[in-house]
Amino acid sequence: MHDIKFFEANTEAVKENLKKRNFDTSLVDKALELNAKRKELTKLVEDNRAEIKNISKEIGMLKKEGKDASEVMSTVANIKASIEGENVELEGIVKKLDYTLSIIPNLLSSEVPTGTSEEDNTLCKEWGTPKEFSFQPKDHVALGENLDMLDFERGAKITGARFVVYKKSLARLERALINYMLDEHAKFGYEEIIPPFIVNAQSLYGTGQLPKFEEDLFKLNHEDKDWYLIPTAEVPLTNLKRDELFSGDELPIKYCAYSPCFRSEAGSYGKDTRGLIRLHQFNKVELVEIVAPEDSEKAHEEMIHRACSILEALKLPYKSILLCSGDIGFGASICFDLEVWLPGQQKYREISSLSNCRDFQARRASIRFRDKDGKPQFAHTLNGSGLAVGRTVVAIMENYQREDGTIEIPEVLRSYMGGQESIG
Repeated sequence: MHDIKFFEANTEAVKENLKKRNFDTSLVDKALELNAKRKELTKLVEDNRAEIKNISKEIGMLKKEGKDASEVMSTVANIKASIEGENVELEGIVKKLDYTLSIIPNLLSSEVPTGTSEEDNTLCKEWGTPKEFSFQPKDHVALGENLDMLDFERGAKITGARFVVYKKSLARLERALINYMLDEHAKFGYEEIIPPFIVNAQSLYGTGQLPKFEEDLFKLNHEDKDWYLIPTAEVPLTNLKRDELFSGDELPIKYCAYSPCFRSEAGSYGKDTRGLIRLHQFNKVELVEIVAPEDSEKAHEEMIHRACSILEALKLPYKSILLCSGDIGFGASICFDLEVWLPGQQKYREISSLSNCRDFQARRASIRFRDKDGKPQFAHTLNGSGLAVGRTVVAIMENYQREDGTIEIPEVLRSYMGGQESIG
C-alpha cells in the first residue's frame, strides 16, 4: 500500500519512478482523482452533519417556545437521508481507492538500474570457479533417475505434472540441507519459527500477493474460508506482526523458517518443465527481518551475506545480481538474486532472491513500532531465501557428481547425513 499524501506531494517523481518498471502511471492519476472525490464527499458529509447539529438546536428552541418544529424536522430528515446516500458513495470511493493503490508496485530504490528485462541486470559479485569435468556432466534429472532417487512419474501419478517423489539418500539430503540451513541462520540471531502453511487473504494482501497475483496461488475450497496454501514462508513470517504497534526496543526482529511452498506457476507454461527447477511444491528456508527504517540497508547487506555464506560453505560457484527495474518483483524496492552454477545445464540459475521492501509491506499489513520519541512509525521489512532447498539439491547433484553417476556429499553436510560421504 502507498501513502496517498506522498503521491499528492510528489506526483511527477512517483510517475517517473514507476515508469522505470514500465508501469502504467495512469493508475496514479486514477488514485489521485479518487482521493480528491473522497475528500469532497467527506467534507460534504461533515458539513451536513454540522448543519444537522445546528438545526437540532433550533428544533429544541422551537419546542421549548411551544412552536411548530415539523418543517425544520422535515429538513433534518432530508439531510440525514442525503448523508446516508453520500456515505454509501463514499464507501464505494474508498474501496476503489484502496484497490487502485493496492495494485501499484513498490517505488524503486535509486540504486536499482533501469532496464526492461534480466538482460539489463547488474553483476555485482562472482564467487568460485565452475569445476572442469573429465567427462560429460549429466543434469540432475538423469542423475536422480539413474540412482532411482527422483521419481517424477509417480509424482505425476499421485498428483499431476510438476510434482516429484524424493527417495532414499536424496530425500535425506533434502532434509539434511533444511536442518543445516536452519542451524546456520540461528547462529546469527534468527529465531526459528514453524508457521502455518495455510494463510488467509488478509495475510497475502499484507505481503503483496493479493489482489494482483491471485492466479499464482492455490486457493482452498473449504466451506466459506478465504484460505490459501503459502507461496513462501515470507507470508506467515511477515504477518506475525500484522496490525501491531510494538516497542522499538524489539527491533530488529529476525525470523527463519523452513516451509513447503506452493505455486501455480501461472504464466510459466513451457518453462523449466523438466526436473526440480520449477515445481508446484518445493521446500525453502526463508529469512524475514522487521527493522527500523534507518537500519534496513545494513540489514539487507547482512541478509545477502547470510545466503552467500551457505553457498560458500557448500562450495557452490555463484553470482550475485542486482535486478533492474524491469525484472524486479512487485513488492521489492531493491532486490539481489543469487544464481548458482549448474554444470548439467551449463548455466547459472536463481537459488535465492533477497528483497528490501522498505515500508511497502508494513503499510499494507500495518506493522508499526514506537520510536525513541514514542511516535508510531511504519517498520521496514526484508525477506530472502536462505536457500531454496530443492535448487540447492540440484546444485549439489550436478556439481558433486562423479563419472560413475554417484554424488559426493559436501563436507559440511556429512554430519547431517550420519557420516555418509556419497550417494549412490
